[in-house]
Amino acid sequence: MAVNQGGRARRRLSTGERREQLLSVGARLFSESPYDDVWIEQVAEIAGVSRGLLYHYFPTKRDFFAAVVERESERMLRMTAAVPGVRVREQLTAGLDAYLEYVEAHAHGYRAFHRADAAGDQSVRRVYRRALAAQEQQILAALAADPEFGPAFEARPDTRLAVRGWLAFTTAVCLEWLRGAELGREQVRDLCARALLGVLAP
Repeated sequence: MAVNQGGRARRRLSTGERREQLLSVGARLFSESPYDDVWIEQVAEIAGVSRGLLYHYFPTKRDFFAAVVERESERMLRMTAAVPGVRVREQLTAGLDAYLEYVEAHAHGYRAFHRADAAGDQSVRRVYRRALAAQEQQILAALAADPEFGPAFEARPDTRLAVRGWLAFTTAVCLEWLRGAELGREQVRDLCARALLGVLAP
């Protein structure tokens, strides 16, 4: 146990906990400011650690931002994972509910993730685009295995483009919702569900 200046004991964080703390601080800062406007010193100061310790976890600012983006992409992939054997129509509502719950609960991380494509660093942009491609592939695999959408899947070369467009649409809707759009979660969910089913209609 360490003691802070106020005389109160504070628990020393484990390696995993410290890393998570730093990524949480980074997600907030990167969600509020462009990549170039965030200084690694800010992260260290807010987290109450030395710059040396932060650089021990993340050697460069690029590595740090990439780790923030990867953490959020892993969370989103878990939220959008298809349930084997369940029809797409049946799991779409539940899947979007879980996804929107994540967006609300991790608003800073969600915004930071979607700022990555605007970052000037090509390696960070590759992390972001790889994550989006993984989301796209999850959805396409679920559609291909679905009794309703599967038979027409191979016959429609526009399906991949439609799914990619829907992901962009859903992102734009969620970001606007976080800015204070006057819609409840159910309304946002239904809007996104109708959009996907609409683009997939014959």
